[in-house]
Amino acid sequence: MPDSIPFGVMPDGTAVELYTLRSGALSCGVITFGGSLQSLRVPDRAGRPVDVLLGFDTLEPYRTHGKSLGALVGRYANRIGGAKFTLNGKTYQLAANNNGVNHLHGGLVGFNQRVWTVEDAGEDRLVLSLFSPDGEEGYPGDLTVRVTYTLTAEGLTIGYRAECAQDTVCNLTNHAYFNLSGHGSGPVLDQTIQLLADFYTPTDPLSIPTGEIAPVEGTPMDLRKPRPIGERIGEAFPQLLQAGGYDHNWIPAGEPGTLRPIARAASPATGISMEVLSTLPGVQFYSGNYLDGCPAGKGGAPYGSRWGFCLETQFYPDSPNHENFPSCVLRAGEAFDHTASFRFTAE
Repeated sequence: MPDSIPFGVMPDGTAVELYTLRSGALSCGVITFGGSLQSLRVPDRAGRPVDVLLGFDTLEPYRTHGKSLGALVGRYANRIGGAKFTLNGKTYQLAANNNGVNHLHGGLVGFNQRVWTVEDAGEDRLVLSLFSPDGEEGYPGDLTVRVTYTLTAEGLTIGYRAECAQDTVCNLTNHAYFNLSGHGSGPVLDQTIQLLADFYTPTDPLSIPTGEIAPVEGTPMDLRKPRPIGERIGEAFPQLLQAGGYDHNWIPAGEPGTLRPIARAASPATGISMEVLSTLPGVQFYSGNYLDGCPAGKGGAPYGSRWGFCLETQFYPDSPNHENFPSCVLRAGEAFDHTASFRFTAE
């Protein structure tokens, strides 16, 4: 069985637990609040364990900081423009919790702010569940969600499954911030990123996709070969300027629904490399542009701008409002069944 220790208590008295999974040289901490990944230790080139995830030592900053560090995000991860969408001829109004206009990460109390139920726990596996009733945050249908974290000697796999009693929209992800040099080591600008994608979805100044599917060729968005994150992040390219850096959805090559490589990252300092695989049609690469103001992290680490990066496997942002994007509609009787895998090596 995994280690489990108290991690805090919610204002309503609900207890939050920290579970630690182990497999070979790897270990992973998960708290039941937000189903959040609290730590992930992998060996560096010398075999020393390095915690590659930003996180906190106590519950309170998870509850109050608003950055979703390591959290499971839903019912719709990322943004929905105008905080509304139309499904089966009916318009659903959502919370405008992003810039007072748009909807972000499931609303005022998204899945990242809920305490998840532990369904099953083993030394290297943790199954969490959540129930979202019809009308919660404006979404239609009773939604049941189950997320399985599995740790192996290679890395961490996240299995997502959701079913709804009526047609709804669904987009689940994990909002882990990675720093492959160690969570407290400073900005990630010298770490390399590779996105196996020929296209991305440009956005308006409020980060809502315009609907265009644009080629990366000839732009700083071309990350098909490994490049330091900081190499072109400061260029006067409109998409980078308005987002303060990278914060966009890329369209990985390959067939959605199949588990395929979509991204790679590496740290020259530790020798740790990470390969990301996913069954989902998109991935949000976020370079941590707005981490300033984040509370101190584990061990008092002063997390700041670009101290971590995210690779959020997903349906495209604002998909419910773009017919040319892959459909995020979850039909009654069907299942949202997707996988993301993070595999590590060191050299």
